[in-house]
Amino acid sequence: MLSAFWFGSAFHWLLLLLILMPENVVTFVGEDRKGTFLGLLAGIGAVMALVLPPLVGAHSDRTGKRLPYLRIGLIVNLVGLGVMALAASALGGMTGFWVYLVGFLLVQFGNNFATAPYSALIPELVAPSERGRYSGVMAMLQALGQLLGAVSAVVVGLLKLPVLVSFVLIALLLIGPALVTLRGVPEPDSVVTRPAGGPTLSWRQLFAHQPFLWVFVTRVLFSLGQYSVQPFLQYYNKDVLRQSDAGTSTSIMLLCIIVGSIASASLGGRISDRIGRKPVIYVAGSVMAAAALLLLVAPSFGAALALAGAFGLGFGAFTSVDWALGSDAMPSQSSYARDMGIWHVAFVAPQMSSAPQGALLDWGNAQGGNLGYTLVFGIAAVCFILGVILIRNVPDTRRAAAA
Repeated sequence: MLSAFWFGSAFHWLLLLLILMPENVVTFVGEDRKGTFLGLLAGIGAVMALVLPPLVGAHSDRTGKRLPYLRIGLIVNLVGLGVMALAASALGGMTGFWVYLVGFLLVQFGNNFATAPYSALIPELVAPSERGRYSGVMAMLQALGQLLGAVSAVVVGLLKLPVLVSFVLIALLLIGPALVTLRGVPEPDSVVTRPAGGPTLSWRQLFAHQPFLWVFVTRVLFSLGQYSVQPFLQYYNKDVLRQSDAGTSTSIMLLCIIVGSIASASLGGRISDRIGRKPVIYVAGSVMAAAALLLLVAPSFGAALALAGAFGLGFGAFTSVDWALGSDAMPSQSSYARDMGIWHVAFVAPQMSSAPQGALLDWGNAQGGNLGYTLVFGIAAVCFILGVILIRNVPDTRRAAAA
């Protein structure tokens, strides 16, 4: 029940970010400027995701409530999806793009309004000794949500259904799981008395706390790697792999990534409860870096799908310990929502790199030889490797607590 909202959110973001937005942007601005405007859309949306979670999280800590923020965020998110659907199905040109952008900002506002208070439920309701297991469950449901999103994209593409159908699917798959969480998960105060966790730390004190600092830094690096490649997968399928139906082939590639992540998600979380979080991330980050580089020289679509599956194995293992690692690094029980909101910034702030990366992609490809893809995929691999190297600096607070 706790992870249900994450399932719906995963479906929502996969279908929206990786399938609908790349297709819709091309219809608004054309092929020559697709990378620049897709990056601009993602970058502007990321500003909302950068600012909102810490502020809403701090307010949630003061009120002591979590679930009302999820309700409000869900409603705003749905309104934003409606505006995006209107622009994509009834408008065109730059007018359609700017209306589409307004809808996307509403989606970002609503989703991020809910995220920080929701994230605080994990460290509040889950014992430290079980966080790896629960993080693995969240990773599993995230992967299943993405799997359903990719399958839905394939079906919609094959049947040539109107774009409005995809937006309706997103809304339905967001509402249902959110209601499961809202009805099935009680407020923490109704379950346990919150322990006195000391004073709320200032931002400076929070980042002076070494576990939080290095978890934040490495999370930024892994997210940078992800957003160097993720928004442009559809364009990669068309320009590099020469797929005639880039939307469908991208959905198939995502299926391979997701199946790989499902295979490793639950297992990685349980292993991390036994041997620690960092060994899992060492392996996961190395696999993702290697797959990102090898995709540049994939000789065929089939080979690219195999590499996508390998990337998924690494990604699933990483996400299986991600929430546990973040929860372990929280220094004060009195400000879980604010601090988880700040930690969430490490995930969303790198989305702002999509704008310069999109411009870099267009510039590089204009030079010939698909140079743009070499640059952005190479940046992804470097970020993953740096994340693997620097994760060594994260103290193992889980073992320290056990001792």
